[in-house]
Amino acid sequence: MKRIILMLLFITGISFGQWIQTNTPYSHNVISFAASGSYIYAGTNTGIYISTNNGTNWLAHNNGFGSDYTILALATSGSNVFAGLSYTGVHKSTDNGESWTNSGLVSATVTAFAVNGSNILFAGTTNGIFLSTDNGSSWTETDNGLTNFHILSLAINGNNIFAGTYGGGIFMSADNGSNWAAANNGLTNQYITSLAGIGQNIFAGTSDGAFISADNGSNWTKIDPSLSAANITSFAVSGTNIFAGTDEGIFLTTDNGTSWTKVNNGLPTTSVSSLCVMGTNIFAGTYGSGIYLTTDNGTGWTAVNTGLTNNYTRSFAVSGTEILAATYGDGILLTTNEGDSWMSVNNGLPPVPLIRCVAIKGTNLFAGVDGYYIYLSTDNGANWKVSNSGLKSDVVQCFLVSGNNLFAGCISNHTILTDGGVYISTDNGTNWNQVSTGLINMDVYSLAAIGTNIFAGTSGGGVFLSTNNGTSWTAVNSGLSSAYIGPLAVMGTNLFAGTEDGVFLTTNNGTSWTAVNNGLTYKSAYALAVDGTNLFAGTDNGGIFLSTNMGSTWTAVNDGMVNSIIWSLASDGSNLFAATVGYGIWRRPLSDMITAVEDYPGYHLNDFLLYQNYPNPFNPSTVIRYDVPKESFVSINIYDVLGRLVKTLVNKEKPAGRYDITFNANNLSSGIYFYTIKAGDFVQTKKMILLK
Repeated sequence: MKRIILMLLFITGISFGQWIQTNTPYSHNVISFAASGSYIYAGTNTGIYISTNNGTNWLAHNNGFGSDYTILALATSGSNVFAGLSYTGVHKSTDNGESWTNSGLVSATVTAFAVNGSNILFAGTTNGIFLSTDNGSSWTETDNGLTNFHILSLAINGNNIFAGTYGGGIFMSADNGSNWAAANNGLTNQYITSLAGIGQNIFAGTSDGAFISADNGSNWTKIDPSLSAANITSFAVSGTNIFAGTDEGIFLTTDNGTSWTKVNNGLPTTSVSSLCVMGTNIFAGTYGSGIYLTTDNGTGWTAVNTGLTNNYTRSFAVSGTEILAATYGDGILLTTNEGDSWMSVNNGLPPVPLIRCVAIKGTNLFAGVDGYYIYLSTDNGANWKVSNSGLKSDVVQCFLVSGNNLFAGCISNHTILTDGGVYISTDNGTNWNQVSTGLINMDVYSLAAIGTNIFAGTSGGGVFLSTNNGTSWTAVNSGLSSAYIGPLAVMGTNLFAGTEDGVFLTTNNGTSWTAVNNGLTYKSAYALAVDGTNLFAGTDNGGIFLSTNMGSTWTAVNDGMVNSIIWSLASDGSNLFAATVGYGIWRRPLSDMITAVEDYPGYHLNDFLLYQNYPNPFNPSTVIRYDVPKESFVSINIYDVLGRLVKTLVNKEKPAGRYDITFNANNLSSGIYFYTIKAGDFVQTKKMILLK
């Protein structure tokens, strides 16, 4: 994938700081809830989120889940919290969800819990019912009498336990699960999605309305016609009020189920997946729209989604103060305030767009949309239109801007093996030509340029080099132990490749490669980003690593990061942005991880000074040096000939010292630019020339 990094710093030392989650949109499926004391737990398709302030803020807490993040069921018992996962069984937390350990049923799909007393816990799975009497330390199968073992729901009412099944109706046990008997008389639908015991009554939600039993399940009666066709997903009881979550919204009864009223005011969706009561507050989990809260028994609902995000971001593009994020499902997101807020810029894109990559070339934005080829925006993302002429592949994996050319790396339709590879546009995306001669593997995952050399990383053929704008390609894989190439990143004349075997470096345009993995404890490198002489690697399950010496050694820089699967990295010069799998976009100041002061022994700095950039003219990067004789607030900005701000390089308090900054203008057009320093009363401007 293409990583577009505009401003780079020369930096020497490592310090400590924290990652924070930026405010990307949420699109969670909230599947389950549990509440205990001041803690409310929300189980989603991407893990558990916890709130201790009535949903005002949520934090992800998934330490110990491994690769299974779909939480189908939650329960609390005393000081323990239990989570039922989609294929790795039961997990338990003894520290309010801070960490989780596997607690048995290791390979099971756990769909429901029921707690009877302080330590008796029932777990419903797709393979029967299991009982633990020691807080989940051990489990015993308790299926005698069951004829359907696919359990969807559990409930306890008095001394009786009820189990709802997938297609087999309801079973009841009066002896703590030792024996079960069918209790289906009157049920016209036997797909039992939810159960609730309320006083003398048992409520059963099905895929076709709700039923009630007043005699411990011996007989069932279908209730209120307003619920007759609804898919009932959950029940919640608050005093004399009973709420039903359905695919038609939320319904309320105040007369024990005799009549129901729809209470959806404030809900943006009718797809309600789960409900939870916490004191006088009712929480509703939805499919795709996060969590909503009512404090007035359903009269009105308010979104409580801060910190709740499962944004899947595939890649970034950076230009000036603008950062574009390509997401899977949320389309294209734009921030102009370093991620404090993001807005969707999807007008003209297909519904639910799956974006693999974005690029910025001058005033044009490009997006690779799965199944729809390439889209172009000429108005900063306000509107998009198809830009596909000549393009054969509908899966665009990466972009590369090189001079006046725009390259697209594509994946082949494997029934048409020749439609992938590399495409070039010399007219800002109006027309595309396939330039793949010599590419043995036509699935191109990444592109990079060093001068006039173009490199392509493929999914099984290694790295290829073109010296003629893609007209022909040659494999350059000597020393690579993996043919599966993820990201490519350029540092001066050096090229780094991320692979499943770690990071590799070539200093001779691919003639030979050397592994540079010392300290990289997780080898699968999904993302790379260069910042001056510093290299960042995003890994699979290992988080983010930093190397300040061309990859010779690596240090983990993960403090505060709750998810460690990193798909993409990008820098805007002040912050490093990381795209995680399912946890949105995270941000961390570069100064938290690295310090910008160069040590120049023998220099005594008496005055503020801005040096002429070198080289000048330059293509595409140049170094700007400046002196700060005393601690001062320093700003350095780049302007074009019309006086428009192009890039802010520095905007912070700086200790006394001499500083070098590398400015990368890869996405700017040739021309004259100006750079200005302001520090206290000191102001100075110099001219530089970008010549491509």
